[in-house]
Amino acid sequence: MILGTGGDVARAGESDSRPVLIVTGLVQEARIAAGPGRTVICSSSNPSQLRSLLAGFDPASVRGVISFGVAGGLDPELETGDVVVATEVMAGRENWFAGRSLSDELIEGAGLAGQRIVRERLVGVEQVVPAQAAKAMLRRETGAAAVDMESHIAAAYATAADLPFAALRVISDPATRSLPALAVNAVKPDGNIDLRKVLRGVARNPLVVRALVSTGRDFNRALRSLRGCQPALILERGPAFVQAHHNRNHAATRRPAEAGVPTPVISALGRQMAAAGS
Repeated sequence: MILGTGGDVARAGESDSRPVLIVTGLVQEARIAAGPGRTVICSSSNPSQLRSLLAGFDPASVRGVISFGVAGGLDPELETGDVVVATEVMAGRENWFAGRSLSDELIEGAGLAGQRIVRERLVGVEQVVPAQAAKAMLRRETGAAAVDMESHIAAAYATAADLPFAALRVISDPATRSLPALAVNAVKPDGNIDLRKVLRGVARNPLVVRALVSTGRDFNRALRSLRGCQPALILERGPAFVQAHHNRNHAATRRPAEAGVPTPVISALGRQMAAAGS
């Protein structure tokens, strides 16, 4: 799914009127991200579909790429609703550094709703990582603060197109909690919940209800925090957006993980609450 409209390719010395490409995984994230000056791609949590969508997308029609949405927590110090602005994204033996100027712009606009914001490493995966033990292992192997299924694909696309890249992700399920299998399996391709599947699962195992309620509250709290970050997507159109080459994202050989390194706090304040969800 692609939302939004493009703009003109700017000439040298002119303000760049092209939109920014926002890459999301869920319909809920795409709706939050949509707005003037943005083209939004939603993968429906399907990495293969995201690659197909990007393969047919003209990189000359946008001026930068931002991965935007929720993520699973790997750093146990991070809580639901906390915001991670990526310093880099890794997947397998590759990693891509985020553009400094574009990331700085995201941070300036993201803290308006009082969220805690950190600047740390993300790791990209091809499947959901639901178990607490699996999250802990991924943290040890990569040193990443959070995990998602779109940022590594968006970073690779931006690098190939020589476009500035950044990622802003809000923690939904924290490192200290596992996602119930039913919550993962009941998500439809469009990101909505298959209520019939949930009800059948609850009928078979009523004890799962408490875990589902906690997961739903976490998810809605994360979405509320993500809405608070929406102003961060209103970016400058002038020369400030254009970064020097050494600040641009680029692929690099993966360096040893730095698990256990404290997460630097950029700003801090409140939390929000809600109920229901995935």
